[in-house]
Amino acid sequence: SYWNNYDTSNKSQKTSTSSTPVLNQEIEDINHDGEDRDNVSNIQSSYEVEVIPHDPGLRVPISSYSLKYQDEIQRKFVALGPYQPRSHNFPQKDHGSRGKRRFSSKWFDKYDWLEYSVEKDAVFCFVCYLFKERTSNVGGDSFMNKGFDRWHRSESYVSHIRGIGSAHQQAKEKYELFRNQKTSIMESLNKQSRLAFRGHDESESSENKGNFRELLAWLAKISNDVEKVVFKNAPGNNQMTSGGIQKELIKSCAKERTKLIIEEIKDNFFGILADESSDASGKEQLALCLRYIDQKGRLNEKFLGIIHVEDTTVVSLKSAIQSLLIKHSLSISKIQGQGYDGASNMKGEIQGLKTLIMNDTPSAYYIHCFAHQLQLTLVAIANDNCDCTWLFEQLSYLLNVIGVYCKRKEMIRIIQAQKVAEALNLGEIDSGKGLNQELSLSRPADTLLVTIAKGASNKEDRVKAQLVLYSFESFDFVFMAHLMLYIFGYTNQLSNALQKKDQDIINAMTLVSLTKEKLQSLRTDGWENFLNRVISFCKNHEIKVPDMNDYYVPPGRPRRLFQKVKNIHRFRVEMFLSIIDLQIQKLNNRFDEVNMELLICMACLNPANSFAAFDQKKILRLA
Repeated sequence: SYWNNYDTSNKSQKTSTSSTPVLNQEIEDINHDGEDRDNVSNIQSSYEVEVIPHDPGLRVPISSYSLKYQDEIQRKFVALGPYQPRSHNFPQKDHGSRGKRRFSSKWFDKYDWLEYSVEKDAVFCFVCYLFKERTSNVGGDSFMNKGFDRWHRSESYVSHIRGIGSAHQQAKEKYELFRNQKTSIMESLNKQSRLAFRGHDESESSENKGNFRELLAWLAKISNDVEKVVFKNAPGNNQMTSGGIQKELIKSCAKERTKLIIEEIKDNFFGILADESSDASGKEQLALCLRYIDQKGRLNEKFLGIIHVEDTTVVSLKSAIQSLLIKHSLSISKIQGQGYDGASNMKGEIQGLKTLIMNDTPSAYYIHCFAHQLQLTLVAIANDNCDCTWLFEQLSYLLNVIGVYCKRKEMIRIIQAQKVAEALNLGEIDSGKGLNQELSLSRPADTLLVTIAKGASNKEDRVKAQLVLYSFESFDFVFMAHLMLYIFGYTNQLSNALQKKDQDIINAMTLVSLTKEKLQSLRTDGWENFLNRVISFCKNHEIKVPDMNDYYVPPGRPRRLFQKVKNIHRFRVEMFLSIIDLQIQKLNNRFDEVNMELLICMACLNPANSFAAFDQKKILRLA
């Protein structure tokens, strides 16, 4: 069959290749004219999925198959992907005055939904074939029926996509959800994250029955088999939806999931990650995760459980971890690594948790969470630099003036919507899905601060708003805000990378080095561009720019706290260079060269890909 010829690795063949010409002949008889393709009846329902050709010019619409086969067809084609014969010698076609043109395989890279028919020398839309609603006529039917072959009009690819909500975009979204069904399920659960597992009112008339009943109702809607045995269709005394049964079910799910984790670990080594925090009731809870390599050599990081601790002393924390491991038949002697935050009770050299565990298991080396170390460097800047402290104090004042009042938050939204509309009309920003939503502009609060400063009924609020407005419209604030935006931009990329579960040591250390290099480059060569950007922002927002050759005058702060220096010295040396130097220093302290080299050398012992990272020179340096 065609599918078996396409997938040479599949040696089993239910249908002989002789059936393919017969099928192709019947398809051609039915579909001799491309415009009749949507009118084909369900005569194809008797054929097996394996014999459907991959070439889009030889296929009949998926709607021509009975519903019971459509899901299987979609799965097969999603697994195969669009038909893109890149090595094919595409023939030229005469387009009149525009000369001869041919299809270019580069369009496959630009439009991943394109598929080419060798039979018809035309292109089709893969996602529209599989998932487009039959009742929808928008989105360009030539990409579904006869195929598109006007190579001189490549802009038609863009017009086929159209805007948000088009038939193509809807089909594309369905395709992505179908291909990533685990992600789709997780998104559905995440949308229910603020909904309790059990509802306060689970009666039929309730609009909020809780996660369990709501998800069960959703399953019943999409599955006839489930619908037959739940709710009204279940025996009155055996509906399995009471509060007690819900608790038992969720406990059973947790036990089964934990059982799989323990079976994966078996008697092998593992690492532990632990952190403690108080819950809404004020009780201290310790969460424990395990990191281990499974039988296929894949790194796993799995949540094991939460246990209540009476206090956060080292003895209590160790006892809690030990009891949780023993409960699941895991030995503390198998721990080969431990990771916590930087609290003294966790990493203390003498009486810390890591020391007590290493006393029992000497090979359980402690590693401070990289992402947490990075956060500590940012906290240190805010605490150790007066200008950073002043900046964040102004931001806290803003939150106190605006953030605590619902009415003022609503005013921000209204002002923001007006600004977005104005910017869209002027062409200053783009529109589209995920673009320029409620909080996308840089100064949504300026008009609101003016309103509060002039007309707030509370005198104290008026004074606070005036002070915040005065500070926000100063060159100092704009300068500091831009500088921290640069620094946070670099460190945010590093922070996101360090928190990836599949991040390896070498990549992590490389990213740390790159962040240091970016900050050093900003310090050495970035002053002129940075200053010009700040000045441009101030001019656009009518903020006074000081003469860099004049003496510095602090806005709203006592002059006696500052030395008598020129503005250029104040902004370049005392602020720009000083803050960047402090950030680099803190990064060097937390991620010093010795520790980074040690980790890089250890990474060459990684067994992944048959020890592909092994390096004899690094082993010698490690020794």
